[in-house]
Amino acid sequence: AGQGVKALVAEVIVGELGRRLGIRVPEQVLVDVDPSIGRREPDPEVQELLLASPGTNLGVDFLPRSLGYDGLGWRPDPEVAARILWLDALTVNVDRSWRNPNLLVWHKQLWAIDHGATLLFQHTWPGVDAFATRPYPLTEHALAPFWRAVAVAGDELAPLVTQGMLDEVVALVPAEWLADTDRPAYVDYLLARRAASASGLPGVAA
Repeated sequence: AGQGVKALVAEVIVGELGRRLGIRVPEQVLVDVDPSIGRREPDPEVQELLLASPGTNLGVDFLPRSLGYDGLGWRPDPEVAARILWLDALTVNVDRSWRNPNLLVWHKQLWAIDHGATLLFQHTWPGVDAFATRPYPLTEHALAPFWRAVAVAGDELAPLVTQGMLDEVVALVPAEWLADTDRPAYVDYLLARRAASASGLPGVAA
């Protein structure tokens, strides 16, 4: 929570959305953090985050002995990679580059983590149409080599992103992080982004 409530909102929504689309995302749980934990933390950087995070936080399952994906040697199934790429384009994930792939390899499977830098619309609230057609650049994306499989992934995934499914996903965000009056906007923005998909990938910029 020390990184801001909107990052947590994005983590819950995009993590659960990915899971429902068949993408491997570590399990998420809500965790209540006692303020005294931060006061006893010896590392100054960690202590700062903990002191800024009392109350409800997001806990993410630890994948023991997982390795960061580097694109060398081991390569994921193109279909799996394309699904992650499609989700990132849908939610405008700006944090999946080679500088910080936010991808783990665990038991020879690709897992997507850290979705706090998605749903950029919630920071500036542009017009729905503007967000729906926002270009999504592929050049620096860690999974850009798999873009050819995205059209097929989009054909499979786009029909699953319905209003009913998004209503359920957004409802998982705790009330202290997101007011009920704001929840329909998240659904509207994501539905518009999905509807504007072209060639299977929302807002592609070559």
